[in-house]
Amino acid sequence: MAAINFAYEELAADLEAQIRRGTLRPGDRLPSVRRTSVEQRRSLSTVLEAYRRLEMLRLIEARPRSGYYVLPQVVERPPLPLVSPASPAPTSVGTAALIAQVVRAVADPDAVPLGAALPDASLLPHAALKRCMTAAMRFDAPGGVAQVPPEGVESLRREIARREWSAGHVAYHDEILVTAGASEALDVALRATTSPGDIVAVESPAFFGVLQAIETLGRRALDIPVCAEEGIDIDALEAAIAKHPVRALIVTPNFHNPVGSYMPDASRARLVALMTEHGIPVIEDDTFGELYFEGPQPRSLRAWDEAGWVIRCGSFSKTLAPGYRIGWIVPGPRFFEAVRRCKLATSLGTSAPPQLALARYLAGGGYDRHLRQLRRTLRDNVARLSAEVCSRFPEGTRISRPRGGFVLWIELPAGTDALTLGRRALAAGISICPGPIFSPSGGYRSCIRLSAGHPWSERTEGAVEKLGRMLMALMNHGLNLGG
Repeated sequence: MAAINFAYEELAADLEAQIRRGTLRPGDRLPSVRRTSVEQRRSLSTVLEAYRRLEMLRLIEARPRSGYYVLPQVVERPPLPLVSPASPAPTSVGTAALIAQVVRAVADPDAVPLGAALPDASLLPHAALKRCMTAAMRFDAPGGVAQVPPEGVESLRREIARREWSAGHVAYHDEILVTAGASEALDVALRATTSPGDIVAVESPAFFGVLQAIETLGRRALDIPVCAEEGIDIDALEAAIAKHPVRALIVTPNFHNPVGSYMPDASRARLVALMTEHGIPVIEDDTFGELYFEGPQPRSLRAWDEAGWVIRCGSFSKTLAPGYRIGWIVPGPRFFEAVRRCKLATSLGTSAPPQLALARYLAGGGYDRHLRQLRRTLRDNVARLSAEVCSRFPEGTRISRPRGGFVLWIELPAGTDALTLGRRALAAGISICPGPIFSPSGGYRSCIRLSAGHPWSERTEGAVEKLGRMLMALMNHGLNLGG
């Protein structure tokens, strides 16, 4: 080992060792420069130089007016989850009962919430939103009690249009419809583009809300494999289109739920070109799009869509206010009237008070500050959860590496039954999402989704440790049975 020649190198080496060994974990705040100077009997300049060295090594980062924080570090990454084979034929979805059962379990307020893909209330600006709601009811009272047009409150649509520009495309406020969350946006997009019995290409695994919508509307799902890093397999999609009369595609380019994949720009361009060539509508679910960990905001598929085949859906449920149930849809001129008719047929309009409150909050400029903090927190939470899974789960476990969002897709060792694990976990006060709810035919029986949307705590850490022990017990039981 090279000799340490300077005091700052010695201090940096001590801190680096604490980070590498896990004493200091991702998201932990380092002592202030002044405090470290006093406690370690070092000059302020020495401490600053040590911290700068750790920044260069990408071990810590400085946050304005907040201090220095440990960055996510995963030294030994397990393999990524495997890509499932393409579905040979479209299938009717039959997972509604299982989804309902799992959703009830995930909603248990007494369980450690590793199953719910929602941000914890403590991470959201509820005080600011409450003030905006009060102001909206005081100053916008007629708009809060009168029937709003099916498109939604105009002030909110203007704010959404401004934010859509950050996603790489132009959307005018009169091209946007406000919906009751992304779920209604996906529902009306499907109604507007397909008919009962039609084939809808979906990612595999797929967000269970998509599968619910397909089942409820009487459509059939055609699985298209998803790569854990780059999203939907476009080669497989192209082959499926050549073989089956696909009427629509639902796709999540940004931080896919549950896999966490992120589609490269070249793949986005190719996907849009392929669907344009065949005249197939693309329903883009961008619920997690603003929760990127690094770099600029990812661009929407609409940035490559010159012919108007992309229908874009978004929501504030993952970033701001899950209880408000406010989402939106940008259908484009090709599908606007059809989507508007379907919106009228399903709900007439979306509740006005939360729209007015969100419009005020967005106009006030606090949303971007909130998002910056939320992204840092979620990035640190994902890193901590990943590290705990890597250290607690048995050999043979595979785990995703999301670049945004807050869910992890975990492939358990072969032969492990996720539904059995889910039942045992809930009995122990832990909620998880078993893989079969993300498949139209109940596949992914050896996979689970875990959420990092809640503040990290000893309780969370203990829950992951318990899950690891349960997995080992299940595996040992299988071996004892000769399985």
